[in-house]
Amino acid sequence: MRALSSEEKSKIKLLTKNQVSLTLIEPTETGLKKSIMDATGSVRSFLKENQIHDYDLQGQGPENKVKINAIIYEDFKVINSTASLYRPQTKKGDPRIWFSGLTKIANPNEIVAIIYFDDSFHIFNLTQLNVEALLNSKILNPLKELITEISKKATEIAFELLAMLRKVAGSGPIKSMVAADTSVGRTLETALGIDINSSKQPDYKGIELKSFRSSKTNRKNLFAQVPDWTLSNFKSSAEILDAFGYIRGEDFKLYCTVSAITRNSQGLTLRLDNDIKQLIENSDKTTIGDFVVWPLNTLHKRLLEKHKETFWVEATSTFIDGTEYFQYAMVEHTKKPIVSQFDLLIEQGFITLDHLIKRNSKGKVVEKGPLFKIKPSALDLLFPPSEKYDLLS
Repeated sequence: MRALSSEEKSKIKLLTKNQVSLTLIEPTETGLKKSIMDATGSVRSFLKENQIHDYDLQGQGPENKVKINAIIYEDFKVINSTASLYRPQTKKGDPRIWFSGLTKIANPNEIVAIIYFDDSFHIFNLTQLNVEALLNSKILNPLKELITEISKKATEIAFELLAMLRKVAGSGPIKSMVAADTSVGRTLETALGIDINSSKQPDYKGIELKSFRSSKTNRKNLFAQVPDWTLSNFKSSAEILDAFGYIRGEDFKLYCTVSAITRNSQGLTLRLDNDIKQLIENSDKTTIGDFVVWPLNTLHKRLLEKHKETFWVEATSTFIDGTEYFQYAMVEHTKKPIVSQFDLLIEQGFITLDHLIKRNSKGKVVEKGPLFKIKPSALDLLFPPSEKYDLLS
């Protein structure tokens, strides 16, 4: 899929803020003429993870075609449609999808949004439709009705944790527990009476806590996940370090960021293979090529486990007599991520991977990652909704 425009990104942010889970597809000129579209990896993931349809379980041929009710949205009216999900008899039976009437609203290479709600698909042209105007319109319209119905939710535990955070913030600056980048999180968890989280589970009754210094605009940690060594050509972090590491002072390390949109100075890049549903790390060294693999299902599961609900807590950092103190001041509250957009954000370079591998003086290899991180500007592309609270007010 092509890169999204700034206007298209703004529309997605508005929808995800209203707790709308969606996926995107880009019809081609050939696809519109033939009334056929490839069900891309992100579309297949969306369908499977929302228990709508699983192409892996679908047989080939017209007799196995699945039809689902669909509604196409224009400004103030809708078009009744039918979604056809099938795998043709030819070749490998590559997954296909089509919405009757789509040619009435879509041109080649425009972006079409796909929502599933109340046993139906809800389709609209993201590129053309003025989403903000429709949602803010005083005149009732079909899109506004749909989004309003989807966005109704409430949570008690979130308000409980928010009250605890306000109590901590109200006590003033708190002395850092340790002199380390991670101290902002460890100090807060201790102040809240939460055990330091070394597990893969969320920190507080299903809510994950992520703390950061307000002076930093760096990418935010999503989760750590090692590759699937059984599927990878390399079988350990030590092999990665030996192949791409470098000497810094007394250490032999590999501290680098890897992206799907460019190669880094070590010649590393990420690639999504939607056919086999894997994220692959590749080297430009011809003797190495693809060397480690993450099944997309594993990454999706980790994201959902870790970030079903998350408080991103911002702290102001000050130093008193050489010791760091934290004043926790703001919190951004996100809920269940839109998993299908995880793949898209990797492809667009908003989610990247950090290697943090080092061989210590005893020869032991230590791996603190690999860490999957997201750019702050993309949080509201992945997480609905995004609500901010001032802890000091």
